[in-house]
Amino acid sequence: MYKVTALLAVLASPALATDLKIEVSGQANGTIVIHLADDLAPQHAARLIELAKSGAYDGVVFHRVIDGFMAQTGDVEFGKVGGDLSMAGMGGSTLPDLPAEFSDHRFTRGTVGMARSQSPDSANSQFFIMFSRYPSLDNLYTVVGEVTEGMDVVDAIKRGEGQGGTVPAPQDVMTTVTVVE
Repeated sequence: MYKVTALLAVLASPALATDLKIEVSGQANGTIVIHLADDLAPQHAARLIELAKSGAYDGVVFHRVIDGFMAQTGDVEFGKVGGDLSMAGMGGSTLPDLPAEFSDHRFTRGTVGMARSQSPDSANSQFFIMFSRYPSLDNLYTVVGEVTEGMDVVDAIKRGEGQGGTVPAPQDVMTTVTVVE
């Protein structure tokens, strides 16, 4: 009886198996698929889904890219193609910042993390994709997903300049971001 009850509980539980499909254009061209880790960071995964479904990520540039480290995007306020990109990386969405959802998941190649300011509870819309293992981020940033397809596209994203990795124009762009459930 216990096994049947446990199986029914698993089948009835509302597990999200949600991916973001990101079409990229620019120096990098192709598709990146990110599997969202709603088990590790349910609020952050829900935020990315909400912004993607609303079209907020469409036309947003990769504004900060540091070779051997990460590629950052998601500034829906200041990072849109056609606008003044001089403030890209300084904004977020009109939604409130999220409380940290740290986990034991390590930051390795393909890990997707939430960008934030000095405050752990300041993640909003920006996220980054890791090029390689980076232990200094472990347990200090929210892991929100993992690239399951398209790391070759991530690897082709135009690198930024200087220590901050600011990407000069023209930047690679998330032309469309869709939710796949």
